[in-house]
Amino acid sequence: MTTLSPTQQVAVQRRTVLVLSLGQVLGGIAFGATVSLGALLAADISGNDGLSGLATASVTLGPALCSIPLARMAARFGRRRALTLGNVFALVGIAIVVLAVALRVFPLLLLGTLTIGAGNAGNLQSRFAATDLASPAHRGRDLSIVVWSTTIGGVAGPLLLGPGEVVGHAIGMPPQTGSYVFSFVAQFAALVLYLVALRPDPLLSAQRLATAAAAATGLVRPDRPRVARYAIFAIAGSHVVMASVMAMTPVHLSHMAHTMHGADTTPADVSALVGITIALHVGGMYALSPVFGILADRWGRMRVVLLGQALLAGALAFAVFTNTQAWGVMVALILLGLGWSAATVAGAALLTESSAPELRTRRQGRSDSFMSLSAAAGAVLAGVILSNFQYAGLGIAASFIVIAIVALSPLARSESR
Repeated sequence: MTTLSPTQQVAVQRRTVLVLSLGQVLGGIAFGATVSLGALLAADISGNDGLSGLATASVTLGPALCSIPLARMAARFGRRRALTLGNVFALVGIAIVVLAVALRVFPLLLLGTLTIGAGNAGNLQSRFAATDLASPAHRGRDLSIVVWSTTIGGVAGPLLLGPGEVVGHAIGMPPQTGSYVFSFVAQFAALVLYLVALRPDPLLSAQRLATAAAAATGLVRPDRPRVARYAIFAIAGSHVVMASVMAMTPVHLSHMAHTMHGADTTPADVSALVGITIALHVGGMYALSPVFGILADRWGRMRVVLLGQALLAGALAFAVFTNTQAWGVMVALILLGLGWSAATVAGAALLTESSAPELRTRRQGRSDSFMSLSAAAGAVLAGVILSNFQYAGLGIAASFIVIAIVALSPLARSESR
């Protein structure tokens, strides 16, 4: 394929953002359901709340294992193949989870959530795919639009727990797995969408444009490794804070529901409280991402990363001081999502523009891998902390990560926009 003209580049970028956004809507359904159900299914099948964090650890370990291979695949063959492979992983993972619940085999459940997580590596890569052909002035905006589109699927996933139970019961599925019917259909639709509509491939087109520009001008885009390293750390740290607290919230809310309703507590009571809270949290993660993208373009990436840390700090304060009230936990989870959104959108834009074109895709894969691996470890530790120090102790422990991100920001601020 020939190099795109400036007019063609704008048109292809618009089409790419639209396709990626639709794909994120569909992909978010499976991820939202897994986040809501993973800890509950793990606690139920294992019979130990302390092991509930392993489900979230598995779903975050999946991207840690697959992000770098998928990034290398994208660099060589394009985003389309990498994203569709992620969809295949998610489809296989959903089938394994349903089977694991039916057989009540805990290791098989972890394998299923791990495979769904591997599929989520493709969803994570989508936000970087939105920057491949984006102009520097609109990079944060375009990235944030794709992130925002996950709101629909991410919020729908938890809210489908109730209807999913009805569907699952009607077709004979194991308890608490009915919503995975919707997830499977959505993932398959996303796979078809990418195969058919993600043309021309944005990354391959961007590589051709970069090569042509370098040949014509002789100029090479400067690399800023110190800023890139800070961006990777800020993204990963913010994700650890979000994932560790969010992963233990369903278990904490389950205990609260039993405290409020006593012996009359039903699975429906727990599912309703967890579903609403996680839906609000996922809405916080994605609903305002375009606002943070625009702010990152106008204010600068570093300022918005630090704004994210301020929101995360507020979330942890609510988790520490109002964790015995349902409304307090809900507010904490909303702020947790908002802080994650600001830090992730601005951090991803910062990482992209601070990396030379030939290093960009590799660093993006490393960032996703480090982010997911750190979150997996954090989820495991979160289960231990929750069992020994309660929800408030988890909030205090997570605050040290926020402090570290803020403290290290001067090391990169002088080189950032």
